[in-house]
Amino acid sequence: MSSNHDSPNKFKQNWPFFWFSQINAAYTNVLERRIKAYGIDIPRWRAMMSLYEDQYLSVSEIADFSAQKLNTTTKVVQRMMKDGLVSTRVRPQDGRVTEVCLTDKGEKLRKEAFTEAQAVFDATFSELSEAEIQDLNTTLSRLHTRLKDQ
Repeated sequence: MSSNHDSPNKFKQNWPFFWFSQINAAYTNVLERRIKAYGIDIPRWRAMMSLYEDQYLSVSEIADFSAQKLNTTTKVVQRMMKDGLVSTRVRPQDGRVTEVCLTDKGEKLRKEAFTEAQAVFDATFSELSEAEIQDLNTTLSRLHTRLKDQ
């Protein structure tokens, strides 16, 4: 599929990457306002949610899942350790890797903040069916894979 999108006529409307960045910025702004009351910023939120699904992850894995730079993620994890939100251990299968996991305090805070994320999700996707959301996720996942393969 090759389309010529190099035209100023409604370029932004017809360029999916424009919409990806707009949606990401809008979501980040809304969520950041809502979770600020919990003392959580977006980098911490992303790390917390990475650790929610995968209980133990290395800092590199958290960086990958949270779409953040490794040095940013390292600093976030260090701050979260200082605040008692995460702890670390040596990976049982590879003693060279340090893994991070949420503490009980971190999990409690993640749960509280997730209520805000769920409210944003519900308001945003209320007019879509479960099938439409699944189709969207499938399409976005395919596009992500193609971009990572380039």
